[in-house]
Amino acid sequence: MLLWATLLVLAPTSGQFATAPKPVISLHPPWTTVFQGETVTLTCNGFHFYAPKKTKWYTGNYRGRVLRETSGNILEVRENGRYRCQAENSPLSDPVLLTFSAAPLILQAPLSVFEGDSVVLRCRAKEKIQPDNVKFFKNGELLAPLDENTEFNIHHASLRDNGQYLCTGNEKNRSYHFYSESIRIQVQELFPRPELTASLSQTRDESHVTLSCKTQLHPQKSNVGLQFCFFRNNQALESGCSNSPRLQISAMWNEYSGFYQCKAGTGISGVWKESQISQIHRQTTHCQDSHTCQFYLIRSCCQSPNTLEGDLKPINFSWFKKVGEKKKVMVSSEAKFNILVVQSSDAGEYNCKTGWITSKPVIVNVKVPVSQPVLNFSPRKTHILEGDQVKFHCGVRRGSPQILYQLFREDILLQETKSSLNSASFSSNVSQTGNYYCTVNNGLGPNRSKALTLFVVVPVSQPVLTLHTTEAQTIEGDVLTLHCEAHRGSLPVLYRFYHEDIFLNSRKVPPGVGASFSFSLTAEHSGNYYCTADNGFGPRRSETMSLSVIVPVSLPILTLRMPRDQAVVGDMMELHCEAQRGSPPILYQFYHEDEILGSSQATSGGGASFKLTLTEEHSGNYLCEASNVQKAQRSNTKILSVKVPVSRPVFTLKAPRAPAVVGDVVELRCEALRGSPPILYQFYHEDVNLGNSPAPSGSGASFNLILTTEHSGNYSCEADNGLEVLHSEVMTLRVTVPVSRPVLTLSAPRAQAVVGDEMELHCEALKGSPPILYRFYHENVTLRNDSAFSEGGASFKLFLTEEHSGNYSCEADNGLGAQHSEVVTLFITGLTENRSGAVATGVTGALLSMVGLVAGALLFYFWLSRKAGEKSATDVSRSPSDSQPQETTYHNVPAWIELQPVYINVNPREGDVVYSEVQRNQEKNKHTAASTPRSLRNKESSVIYSQVKVVCTPASRDQQPLESSQMSSRDFSAAVSNSASQCSHGGGDY
Repeated sequence: MLLWATLLVLAPTSGQFATAPKPVISLHPPWTTVFQGETVTLTCNGFHFYAPKKTKWYTGNYRGRVLRETSGNILEVRENGRYRCQAENSPLSDPVLLTFSAAPLILQAPLSVFEGDSVVLRCRAKEKIQPDNVKFFKNGELLAPLDENTEFNIHHASLRDNGQYLCTGNEKNRSYHFYSESIRIQVQELFPRPELTASLSQTRDESHVTLSCKTQLHPQKSNVGLQFCFFRNNQALESGCSNSPRLQISAMWNEYSGFYQCKAGTGISGVWKESQISQIHRQTTHCQDSHTCQFYLIRSCCQSPNTLEGDLKPINFSWFKKVGEKKKVMVSSEAKFNILVVQSSDAGEYNCKTGWITSKPVIVNVKVPVSQPVLNFSPRKTHILEGDQVKFHCGVRRGSPQILYQLFREDILLQETKSSLNSASFSSNVSQTGNYYCTVNNGLGPNRSKALTLFVVVPVSQPVLTLHTTEAQTIEGDVLTLHCEAHRGSLPVLYRFYHEDIFLNSRKVPPGVGASFSFSLTAEHSGNYYCTADNGFGPRRSETMSLSVIVPVSLPILTLRMPRDQAVVGDMMELHCEAQRGSPPILYQFYHEDEILGSSQATSGGGASFKLTLTEEHSGNYLCEASNVQKAQRSNTKILSVKVPVSRPVFTLKAPRAPAVVGDVVELRCEALRGSPPILYQFYHEDVNLGNSPAPSGSGASFNLILTTEHSGNYSCEADNGLEVLHSEVMTLRVTVPVSRPVLTLSAPRAQAVVGDEMELHCEALKGSPPILYRFYHENVTLRNDSAFSEGGASFKLFLTEEHSGNYSCEADNGLGAQHSEVVTLFITGLTENRSGAVATGVTGALLSMVGLVAGALLFYFWLSRKAGEKSATDVSRSPSDSQPQETTYHNVPAWIELQPVYINVNPREGDVVYSEVQRNQEKNKHTAASTPRSLRNKESSVIYSQVKVVCTPASRDQQPLESSQMSSRDFSAAVSNSASQCSHGGGDY
């Protein structure tokens, strides 16, 4: 009968099992680094059977006071810190480090990374920054350039993905480089390597071996489903993998002897791990006298073959082991011999004896699995220089030969060798920092040493210097950032910055990060820059970078250059624009009312100019603009008024009738059709200035005259706006004077006219333009018609008869209306005296007496007037024409002779009438003087009116007080007449 002896050799377990579940913090969003101002929501997870009513949150030193206690398991935070949570009596969670960064560029990674995870690293820039040419680095080595893509994917994370990560990028269309802070990615085990165990069980019918594949998921991944697979001699058992970590096999089947192994893994993440290989060994021996002796290294027994386990009779058993060549030692007296822990000393020859029956010997060979190896290296230095030769030594305490030794770096096989010794050595020129370990395997499963971290010092490569400003151009006042980075090199790197060989600053930073230095630009910062990098093995210098600092233009000054003080149409004007500060070239642009006139670029200092010939349309606002960067500066506005010289004025005379008559109001108007206001208009009569009138708005001006005889002549006007004075053409005005009431004078040789005397009749109108037609009447019967073509009137003589007594009169007419004299009565006496002659003489004497009284009153009136005006030089009493010897003159004098003022200047829009000067010059005619009454032939002196004010009211337009200092009776009458006329036409204050 067959006797089974089964040997199950199992390797020790690697990995650790969690003994006490603790809460786990999860994040939303799932990043450990975010920008300042953002919010991260923390959730305290890991409670399967209850939801915590309250959760305590800690930050920093968790043994300190509680940061906050929340109802539920959620907390929102906005500040840097290491956060932990605790629910009621649960353990404290592992800390979670959150960073709220103010940097322009950050690298975001998930809180936890497990084996098999698909990991996304996101390079994120602040708002308004569009990163370009994004690059990711691991431990200072470039992973991949991503251009516009800002994410890097680790599709199947493993322990080899551990390391320091950072990202870089420059702003789109600009040369400045941004660098994120580095973060460490530590990939955690999803579950430890499984351990294969076996247990033997027996029933009445057969024996069974139960295989167990033991491992445990990480608490944060407890929801992941594991699959278990069992293998014999690399062939899958049963139907493949299942969710059960156990498999039972029959111990009676001979084919189940061999090498066993199990695997555990997840189908989603694709993480699979294998147990060490275990061997189940079968041996068979025969016992004498039908007794069966079964021997197991784990469990052994010796019993009768034909009896069931429950029917065994008491038998004495003895187990012997041969020691040396002849000696045997009893090792047990039980029916079963168990060796709980197999050791190399247990190897040898065994048999069992019951009574007189002794079994055949069984030789047991014990193969010892290798123990955990120990790895060390030489020479023992803190830092190993890249390329140095290092000798690795991997040794075990025990293990049956042959042993396979293998050397790894970050799960990458470097070297391997087989040896019968308990150690092996490897020599390698190391070039990378990393975790090194060795494995050993003598066929009973591999065993792995603890990892040794070797820091391989890499000398710095040539650093790269980049210059960056906030704008596309380097402008004075901007902040310049110098960034120096060596893409290769370990240990902290000391970076130094230089400007024209002058040391500026230094920074010492971890490897793979680079250093930056910032300052505000001035014009003196133009020049060459470079940096050096040194990690203790000699400095390396970057290439030189040139920088030209643009000085923005200052506020430009606009100057208008003209040939005279006043801009005039036709002048050539030069506009000069100059900025006192600013880097050339400077573009100058000239504007008129926000419309560009032209531009000019100045490649050096001095500004720029622009010329134009002025027209009237060039009046307005001018400015200039200077620019040498993106922003331009505009000068202050200059206002230009282009003056137009006056054109030749047009002079017009407007009279109410033709021809013009004394007393008419004539309007003299002067207007220049072109010319910049204000224009001063001056009016002339025979080159004598009559007056002036300004036109502020540029229209023409008018001047009014009340005509007198002296106003006949040539008239013109003049226009002056300060640029040019032009005269109008000359116009001739002839003023026609209507005849005044004529004075009839009867001259006889004696006081009493007598028949036969020769009497002269003289008719004269003191005023009136010739020719004047004079008609003489006697009792309304025409005696004679005479025309006078000059002053002096008309006369004719007749010899008196008795019929010539009666009433005489005369008439004067120059076409403007006939005027009749007063009637003069003549009494003629005969040569013989009679009563009628006496009566006539009496009557005539009485009439002469009355005429004398009237004449005396008039002379007294005029004398008083001249006395008041201090004009005694022209007094009537001193006129030589006063003495007419022994001639009797009969004359008639009008009660009032209307005289007109010579000039009048009335501004109807003002309340006052201001007379600057009124003058009347009257040429004397000898003939007129001889026949003109004494009281009417005086020469009037100049009269100066200080002010004449006529007040018209609706209640009474008659009350017109006149204020005067000196005025003759005729001119005073003219002023009153003119004022009354003005009031009669609507009036007001003049």
